[in-house]
Amino acid sequence: MGAYESFARVYDLFMDNVPYEEWGSYLTGLLREYGICSGTVAELGCGTGKMTRLLAAAGYDMIGVDNSEEMLEIAREAEYEADAWSAAEAWDEADETDEPEEYAELGEPDEPDELPNGGILYLLEDMRELELYGSVCAVVSVCDSMNYILEEADLREVFSRVHEYLEEDGVFIFDLNTVYKYRDLLGETTIAENREEGSFIWENYFDEASAVNEYDLTLYIREDGATYRRFEEVHYQRAYDLKTIDRLLADAGMELLAAYDAFTKEPVKEDSERIYVVARPRR
Repeated sequence: MGAYESFARVYDLFMDNVPYEEWGSYLTGLLREYGICSGTVAELGCGTGKMTRLLAAAGYDMIGVDNSEEMLEIAREAEYEADAWSAAEAWDEADETDEPEEYAELGEPDEPDELPNGGILYLLEDMRELELYGSVCAVVSVCDSMNYILEEADLREVFSRVHEYLEEDGVFIFDLNTVYKYRDLLGETTIAENREEGSFIWENYFDEASAVNEYDLTLYIREDGATYRRFEEVHYQRAYDLKTIDRLLADAGMELLAAYDAFTKEPVKEDSERIYVVARPRR
């Protein structure tokens, strides 16, 4: 079973400890610092679309790309629900205003294409085979999506595809889990969490020679009443050092502008758990 096929159903449940709003503010700050204050932004590995929606709320025209159909289905449903809520609020305001004609173009909130706050384009694609409909001013990728690329040749191809669609003055911002996190914090550990809606057991293994981290997920997902179904998934991620990232970016016609200890403007440290990389097309 592929990564996130079953976990997609409870991904947001078990990721509710991630401060997405703070991460979104940090990412938006980086985009603006490097001159991207508006325009079209593509997010690679968008998952259920939480960061995609936050960036859309910050004023960017968003494209979400993921290779999990299950994740994208949840992302589209979440956007529809948010749009339906916004439309309902607008109609409530229309009922209270003396000028309801201001809302005449809203339409009834029955179909997604009639809703006022839609507009995120979700694409079911492998980022190694990225195909967009035109250029974008920025590409972003968070939540260690790049770590899922296990071969240098494949990561170089991702960088090349990003370069192909980035505008000349565009930027590419992505995060990475580090060797320190995989080796010293996760290592060979077992993590378990039990909730009413579902439970998981995470068995982690890190091979320092290959820099590949494996985690075996056993999921118990509630289906109805007291019935839980068991699923199993195996995930692999690879740690890359900055020297390798710099070389692969250069091979793809990109240049590394900065690397930060995550959620700071400090340089990468030996004990950085996550880092953010900023790159652009080489000039």
